[in-house]
Amino acid sequence: MKSVFMLPVLCTVIFVRVGLGQDFEPNYEESRVPDYALPDPLRFEHGGQVGNPEDWKERRAEVFRLFESEVYGKSPEWDGELRAETLFENPDFLDGKASRKGVRLYLKRNAKEIFFDVLLFYPNTGQPVPAFLGLNFYGNHTLASDAQVPVTQAWIRNNETMGSSENKASEAGRGKRIPNWPYEAILSRGYGLVSLYYGEVDPDFDDGFRNGVHALYPEEARNEASWGSIAGWAWGLSRVMDFLETEAWVQPEKVAVLGHSRLGKAALWAGAMDTRFALVISNNSGCGGAALSRRKYGETVGRINRSFPHWFAANFSRYNENESALPIDQHQLLALMAPRPVYVASGVEDRWADPRGEFLSCVAASPVYALFGLQGMPVTTQPPLDQPEMGHIGYHVRSGGHGLLPYDWQQYLDFADMHF
Repeated sequence: MKSVFMLPVLCTVIFVRVGLGQDFEPNYEESRVPDYALPDPLRFEHGGQVGNPEDWKERRAEVFRLFESEVYGKSPEWDGELRAETLFENPDFLDGKASRKGVRLYLKRNAKEIFFDVLLFYPNTGQPVPAFLGLNFYGNHTLASDAQVPVTQAWIRNNETMGSSENKASEAGRGKRIPNWPYEAILSRGYGLVSLYYGEVDPDFDDGFRNGVHALYPEEARNEASWGSIAGWAWGLSRVMDFLETEAWVQPEKVAVLGHSRLGKAALWAGAMDTRFALVISNNSGCGGAALSRRKYGETVGRINRSFPHWFAANFSRYNENESALPIDQHQLLALMAPRPVYVASGVEDRWADPRGEFLSCVAASPVYALFGLQGMPVTTQPPLDQPEMGHIGYHVRSGGHGLLPYDWQQYLDFADMHF
C-alpha cells in the first residue's frame, strides 16, 4: 500500500528540465505514484526493534553501511596532511562590521597534492560565532563584488571537454551569486559563512575518478561500492571542517552544513558521515537527497544514474526502475542525523525534486528523534506554502522553483537560532 502519510497535491504547475531524452517521461501525478512500504528505521536487519538511544547506535551503523555500499559509496579515511595558506584577509569588510578571508587548503597524501580555495565571512564580534558551511556552484568570485576574491581557475560545472576555454570561469560571473549567499544578512544575525567551489573538490563530470579528491587515493581499486562524486564533495566538506576547528573566530561545535540541489545531497551525506556538523540543511535536494525514492515521482533513481553516472556508487544503478528493492530509503538518511537538527526545504514548482516526497521523508524520520525525547517533524500534513514548521526536523515548501533564495536563508537562520 502507499505511504500512510497522505498529502494534498499542492500545485499543477508544469516544471520541465532540459535534456530528459526520449525514453523518459517524468511522473507528476500523485495517482501514478506506486504502492510502496518504507523500510522501518527502527527495526534491525535481524528483525528486532530499536527501543532506546543505545540501540539506535547499533541500528544507525547498519543503516549507514547500507547507504555507503548501495548509494553513495565508501569514502576513505583521511590519513594525509592538511595545510592552510591565507591568500588575502580584510578585517574591515562592510565598514569594519565583519572580516572576509580567503584561504587555500592543500591536501597532501603520499606524492599527490591538491588544493581548494575557501572563502570565509565572519562578524567582528571579538567572540567565536556559529557558522554555515556550503559548497557553491560557480566559484568564490561569484560571491564577491570586488576583485580581491580571485576568479577560480578550475573548470566550471559539467565539462566533458576539458580543453574548451568557454567553460572557464571569468569576471563576467563576479558577484552574480550574492543573492543566493546573502552574507550581509547572515553576518547581521551573528553567523559566519564559509563557502568553496565544488568543482575544485571533485569535478562534476565522468572523468573516471582521476581528478579532485579521488586522485589522492590512486592505489584504491574501484569496485561497485566505491565512492562517487557526491561522496567526494561530502568528504571535502569534512576537510574544511578539519580546518575550521583551528580557526579562532568560529565555534566548531556550532557549524551547520548546507547545500542546494546536488550539493544538498552532498550536505546530507556529509552530515551522515561526520557528526561534527551540528546542523544539516538540504535545499531542493530531491532524488538521492531528501526525497523518497520509492515514490518514483519527478526524477527517479534510473534517470539520475543514467544522467550522472559519476555521482553515486555503481551499486546504486542496480535499483534503476527497481526502487522497491532498495534496502533503505531517504527518510533513513535524514534519521542518521538524529539527534542533531536537520532542515529540508522544497520549492513548490520544483516538482522534479518531489516536494511531497521530501516532506514525507521528514515525517518518516521523526520516530528516531522521538527515541531521544525530541520532536522531529511537528506535523504530518505538508504545511501550506511559505509557512515553515520547525521541530528538530524543519521543513518548508516555498513559492517558486529550483533555487537557493533569501527566503530559504531566513528560515535557516531562524532554525539555527532555535537550536544554537
